[in-house]
Amino acid sequence: MFRRIFLAAIAAGLLAGAAISVVHSFTTTPIILHAEEFEGGGHHDAGLITPHAQHAHMSGGLLKFVHSGAEAHADTAGAGEPWAPDDGLERTFYSTLANLIAGVGFALLVVAGMALHGGTVTPTVGLLWGAAGFAVFTLAPALGLPPEAPGSMAADLQARQLWWCFAVAGAGAGLGLLVFAPNYLLKALGVAVAVIPHLVGAPQPESIGGAVPPELAGHFAATSIIVSAIFWVLIGTLSAAFYRRIS
Repeated sequence: MFRRIFLAAIAAGLLAGAAISVVHSFTTTPIILHAEEFEGGGHHDAGLITPHAQHAHMSGGLLKFVHSGAEAHADTAGAGEPWAPDDGLERTFYSTLANLIAGVGFALLVVAGMALHGGTVTPTVGLLWGAAGFAVFTLAPALGLPPEAPGSMAADLQARQLWWCFAVAGAGAGLGLLVFAPNYLLKALGVAVAVIPHLVGAPQPESIGGAVPPELAGHFAATSIIVSAIFWVLIGTLSAAFYRRIS
């Protein structure tokens, strides 16, 4: 059983990751490159900045890595600036690698969920599991920490990462109770668990501003969420198809 789960997840994840890398190349990547022109200096206009561009980078965790490609936060040796891949082949390589790793990881969750739940696995079932993943890993954290274009203002990175994990855990547990709990009391508890992170609130920057125009920041956020939806549709349907075939 475990072998079938891993094989199906690897096949589905690699295909989904490769496909979404192509989608990223003509959707979010051009927006990121455009935003980095403002981040580099010379284009800042305080009058153009609104609350739409409040966070410097996307929310922590694997989803942040998927959305923004291979943006790293580790310091280079002997330098005080964050490391980032060079434009061109290096950037494409790291972005694709991140998508492949994320694809396999998320597909593993989906296939394991379908296997544990049992029943007949169909494309519709896979699509529903993909929709659940999208709700948990994208929509829930985006309510507090929407995808951020480079150069946007942001709260402390560690605080954002912790809240992102909090929101994902709450959404996952809450959705699980809402769908699978045997009685309405537990279902209501699931709703409460999902809402708690948002009542606590995501960390916000001390001041509002940034170098990126709000129109560009909003475009990036909307595009990132749509691309993530496509990613999860691929994850769900491909996971179901490969698991059914291998089984």
